[in-house]
Formats: sequence, structure tokens, C-alpha cells
Amino acid sequence: MLNEFKDFIAKGNVMDMAVGIIIGAAFTAIVSSLVADLINPIIGLVIGGIDFSNMYWVLSGEVPEGASLEAARESGAAVFAIGSFIMAIINFLIIAFVVFMLVRYVNKVKAAAEKPEEVAPEVDSGPSELDVLLEIRDSLAKK
Repeated sequence: MLNEFKDFIAKGNVMDMAVGIIIGAAFTAIVSSLVADLINPIIGLVIGGIDFSNMYWVLSGEVPEGASLEAARESGAAVFAIGSFIMAIINFLIIAFVVFMLVRYVNKVKAAAEKPEEVAPEVDSGPSELDVLLEIRDSLAKK
């Protein structure tokens, strides 16, 4: 079993997958920052200056008026964090779009690599050398 595990780890696909996971985690952090720090403030400005990341409804418990989502959670109240959920949806859509574009590009590269080179069609340039020699022989034989 240990030898099989070594063989599995030694394969290139596993290393490629590990690199992909690490880059994906870093990319997710970048997208999360993009959404939280750039997109949400713009959305908040458009919808009237509401702090989008702190949009929540208290389902049960005591939360002071105007408290942040983090403070509401720390107080032990049950909150419906609609802002966090919408942020997660925006994160997902951005990441899904980037992954779609990446897969689309990779498929185009694969298709270009697999496409056979176009061979120029043979042009009929007249009779072959053998045909000409046979014709000369036949004409000499007639004389």
C-alpha cells in the first residue's frame, strides 16, 4: 500500500492538482478582497449608502441598534446575514467566470494543437515523367 501511495504522489497529475489548489486559494482571497473592498462599496453607494457587508436581520437575541455583523454574531444572536450571502454569490460568479474563461482558452489551445496541418492539394500539372517517356517510345516505335 505504501508503494502504491508513493507511485500516486510521484505522478505529475497530483503535483499539478496541488499547484492548482494553492493558486486557487490565493485567487479566492484576491476575489474576496475585490468584492468586499471594491464592489460592495459601489453597490452600497448605488443603493443609498447602505453598508452592504453589514446587512443582516436579527432572528432572535439582543443586538444593539447599528451594530456590525461581527458584533451581532459575537453577542450570540441568531442573525440572517444577507450581505455576507450576497458577497459569497458575487465571489462565486467572478470565480466561475474566470474559470470558464481559463477552460475556454485551454480548450482552444488543445484544439489548435490537435488540428492537423493543412496539406496543399495536389495540382494536376500535366502528364508524369513516365507518361511522357512512354509517349515518346510509342511515337518512335510508330516511325
